[in-house]
Amino acid sequence: MIKGYEDLEIYQEGYRLSLIACRLTEKYPKYVTHEIASQSRRASISVPLNIAEGYGKKDSEMEFKRYLKMAIGSCSEMKVLLDLSKDLSYIAESDSMELKAKYDILGRRIYTTVERWKNPKAQ
Repeated sequence: MIKGYEDLEIYQEGYRLSLIACRLTEKYPKYVTHEIASQSRRASISVPLNIAEGYGKKDSEMEFKRYLKMAIGSCSEMKVLLDLSKDLSYIAESDSMELKAKYDILGRRIYTTVERWKNPKAQ
């Protein structure tokens, strides 16, 4: 039974990936701290934040789904930032590919949640 956003597997995975992404950006050169590193941290953190905020508005099925769609957008943003980070040699190709694959899977799982979610009060 889902009692809060913390019980959602998509939240748990989004949170876990944001920790990985934030730790990864600690290794970026200092001169990109306020550019790609900062944007990567914001995008990665945005995924679980949007899931949590949307869940807080779950009484409106449309609002909850809107926030989940923003989380999907942040997953896509992370994939671009990981490509940039790899191509600029801030991270290894293997790290980029692994994290991109995880964000791709998470984005698809969030999309499935959007498609299947029904407001429990409407049932």
